[in-house]
Amino acid sequence: MRSKLSEQLKREQRERFLAMTPAERLALTERLGREGLAEFMSANGLDRAAAIRAIKRSRRVGRRPSRCFDERD
Repeated sequence: MRSKLSEQLKREQRERFLAMTPAERLALTERLGREGLAEFMSANGLDRAAAIRAIKRSRRVGRRPSRCFDERD
């Protein structure tokens, strides 16, 4: 069961997003990415490079390596 307030906030957020220009959407995406990385760095006591490596490593967890990597020289 969803609340009326939740539905209203979601609708308002969607309307604000749709009213943005593509450049504004891109700027928002970049800002949120920077803020998310900064929070991850702070929460885990990592510098920027180490945080990016940790995120990339976590994305690979559970994936099978591609055979093309084994065939490289």
